[in-house]
Formats: sequence, structure tokens, C-alpha cells
Amino acid sequence: MSSEYETSPSGGSAVGGESLPAAAPVRFDTKITVVLRDDLEPWQRLNVTAFLVSGLGTLVPEVIGEPYEDADGVSYLPMFRQPVLVLEASKETLTAAHGRALSRALPRAVFTSDLFATGNDRDNRAAVRAVPTGDLDLVGLAVHGPRNAVDKVVKGARMHP
Repeated sequence: MSSEYETSPSGGSAVGGESLPAAAPVRFDTKITVVLRDDLEPWQRLNVTAFLVSGLGTLVPEVIGEPYEDADGVSYLPMFRQPVLVLEASKETLTAAHGRALSRALPRAVFTSDLFATGNDRDNRAAVRAVPTGDLDLVGLAVHGPRNAVDKVVKGARMHP
């Protein structure tokens, strides 16, 4: 699946009726992957994904690209410079992935079931701090690192439908 790692910056898209030539694909040495527990409601999957990826750019600023600007000069915030792969897994597979991420010391973010009952960052952090690592009821995990290492961490997870 080279498409999860490669993008074409111009992609041959048309601007003002002109077709731009497709540039050579960009291959990333790193990977951003989110693993969601497979028993979440659709709104929870979206919420968890948004929260999880928000932390990666603060610890690993090189994953953030340049700001965007449209043809009228309106500016937009920068986003990740590479694709984000979203997977799903059972509770057991997610717990195993968390353990592998910890053992490899990869940058990671967690979302536990307790966070659905909190309403702010302070209470979120307190809810995670109150539970020992091995007892966290994980519903989501985001991880960034070398592609091979991330692939090993998320082994057993499958593409999100």
C-alpha cells in the first residue's frame, strides 16, 4: 500500500483550467498512525481521533507543514505534512500496541474511556493520572515514528472502515 506513504504534491490537478504536471511522489521516513478500539460509536471515533492527533505536533513539530494560502491570499493553519493512517483494533490488540509503543519509546498519545466523562483538559489529565499504566482502559492510541517501528507497534490492527 504505497499510497499510505506517498503523495504527489501537485498531483496533476488543474488550477485556472490548466493541468499541472504530476510531481514525483514524496516518500516519508516516518508514519503517523491512530488506532481506535473497534467498539466505539461513530461520534466517539471522530472525537478520539481529533484529540489524539492534536498532541503529536506539539512533541514532534517536524510533522507539521507550512501554513496554507488560497488563490485570494487568505491564510489557513498548517496541518500535518504527511498522511495519517487510521486503524481499528480490539481492546486486547490496542493494549498490546500501547505496550509496544512504550517499549520502543515512540511519541504517543492516549485516549481512555474515562475521558468521555470529562469536559476539559485539566480533568482529562487527572483522569489519566489516576490510573496505573497497565490498567488504562484505552479506546485510542496515536503513535509517530519510523515506519517499520510504527508498523510493529500496530501489528494486528486493521484499516478503519
